[in-house]
Amino acid sequence: MSRVLIIPAAGRGSRLQAEVPKFLYPINGKPMIDRLIAMYSRYADCNVVVVGLDHLDAATRHFRRCRNVSLATQSQPTGMLDAILAARDLVNTIAPRSIWITWCDQIALRQETLQRLADLTGSESQAPMTFPTVVRTDPYIHFERDSEQKIIGLFERREGDTMPDVGENDVGLFAMTRAAYDLLGDVYAMDPPRGRATAERNFLPFIPWLARAHRVSTFPATDTTEAIGVNTAADAEALAGVIENIEHES
Repeated sequence: MSRVLIIPAAGRGSRLQAEVPKFLYPINGKPMIDRLIAMYSRYADCNVVVVGLDHLDAATRHFRRCRNVSLATQSQPTGMLDAILAARDLVNTIAPRSIWITWCDQIALRQETLQRLADLTGSESQAPMTFPTVVRTDPYIHFERDSEQKIIGLFERREGDTMPDVGENDVGLFAMTRAAYDLLGDVYAMDPPRGRATAERNFLPFIPWLARAHRVSTFPATDTTEAIGVNTAADAEALAGVIENIEHES
């Protein structure tokens, strides 16, 4: 297969105060995970959904008729890095040319952004990592760049970093080559930095680490609302309005 989409979905979504796992939380009447899989149907040959062991039964029931979905499990909530690597055995079996990663609550991405990423990846000349970003006020994430626009650092609000008023935020979508994914698992994951506030083994610090010796390519996303994720009921309400607008425009 040419492209696998990894969807880390082991979060419990406790701040949503829902009776279902976060990936099954409905936005405008449809579970977020179903919206994601439909959104990427033109781009992903196979979807690997990573769930926690406590939600494995619910995920198995939900996906029992989905032929293009495979399940992997994250045994402990140690961070997004380990969630992404929980899919490694399946990735090695499938042997894709390109690996895309997206968070389970990033459901407001535009088809124009996905198509641009597809155009930039999947060939022998693609960068080891490529992803869209947005410049926004009150960023949740900010990538620091040097005078040559190379990513050299990362600031994360959830880790207690001092954030700029305006910053460069990811939109929860990343494309990697197999070689970069292997570096993530074989080298970086051996001793990654822990989050200062969460103590988690996170994925985003891998980006400046990779950029020290390899090409990391970014491009502007279509709209700043693509960066909206769902952590609280207020986030879900805001995202519902964005999704309604997107569906109306299409």
